Amino acid sequence: MKIGIVCYPTFGGSGVVATELGLALSKRGHEIHFITYSQPVRLDLLGTNVHYHEVTVPEYPLFLYQPYELALSSKLVDMVKLHGIEILHVHYAIPHAYAAYMAKMMLQEEGIYVPIVTTLHGTDITLVGSHPFYKPAVTFSINKSDAVTSVSQSLKDDTMRLFNIKNNIDVVPNFIDFSRHKTQFSECQRHIIANDDERIITHISNFRKVKQIPDVINIFYNIQKQMPAKLMMVGEGPEKMEAERLCEKLGIEDKVVFFGNSNEIDKILCFSDLFLLPSQTESFGLAALEAMASGVPVISSNTGGIPEVNIEGVSGFLSDVNDVEEMSNNAIYILSDETRLDTFKVNAAKEAAKFGISKVVPQYEAIYLRTLENSMLNK
Repeated sequence: MKIGIVCYPTFGGSGVVATELGLALSKRGHEIHFITYSQPVRLDLLGTNVHYHEVTVPEYPLFLYQPYELALSSKLVDMVKLHGIEILHVHYAIPHAYAAYMAKMMLQEEGIYVPIVTTLHGTDITLVGSHPFYKPAVTFSINKSDAVTSVSQSLKDDTMRLFNIKNNIDVVPNFIDFSRHKTQFSECQRHIIANDDERIITHISNFRKVKQIPDVINIFYNIQKQMPAKLMMVGEGPEKMEAERLCEKLGIEDKVVFFGNSNEIDKILCFSDLFLLPSQTESFGLAALEAMASGVPVISSNTGGIPEVNIEGVSGFLSDVNDVEEMSNNAIYILSDETRLDTFKVNAAKEAAKFGISKVVPQYEAIYLRTLENSMLNK
């Protein structure tokens, strides 16, 4: 199949999933065309089966905000006609599904029929999509898609509750490419960032308010009072500066390392003993899954799709949002005993194995084929 993939080309979860899905599909013989405003951060392989097409938005003084949706729709039309793309897989309902539908309508005027598969990732539903300004457009985009998937059962339930959805929604979870998550590296020397007796705690996110960054800092503050420890903070975002200030206020700035964005998440997780994800909401919890794939147990909130990934008492522990005390106690419980920690690490890797990319990609292929068949019947 010739598949067009539209996503946000950033370090966020949806962009990572879309990129790794496209690369996996290309290895299975499909021709993949990434269509977005910049090259996805994890797209390091361009070749016969993988192509990247940049969407450019001309600047006009008339517009206060440049119309990306129009530029994307036009680019999709051009790429479908030029490369014979058979199906569009868009990640995020708005603006991507909305733009894809407009492209589909323009193409139909020329007798070209291209179905749309829309994957919902969370923010497009729970935050942006439920806003009264955008709700009609999100509802329209989902219902006009030829197939819809969500990354967790929780997100599907939220979508059905918040919107008047007539389409069926298939739950296809996020996944892990285990070839990118090797737990042993020759350069994986803990003493580079921590002493032998120090536990290494990690948090990875885009540092938005929803990630509860102060809770991450406060949980670590409680941990380091009980045992020697270091905190690895990976990512960039609006809450980073305030997090740095909080570390200084608590007097732990020498125990916290801020990495910024990184393409070497697997190597950072290689050092880690525990992962913190106390988010206010997560549609799936891809960061937790990536940690678990590297054998790192997780202390998290129990919101959204996280309980579908992090299993209570097995791969880690779940607590109510903002329950810093319980999260701290659970973290200390895991970290304070070497045998217990090793057991949680093994369990985390076992649970993550259920989300291997080889188990998930065929589900998308089946949806593509079904959607293409239905499209042919409905011409």
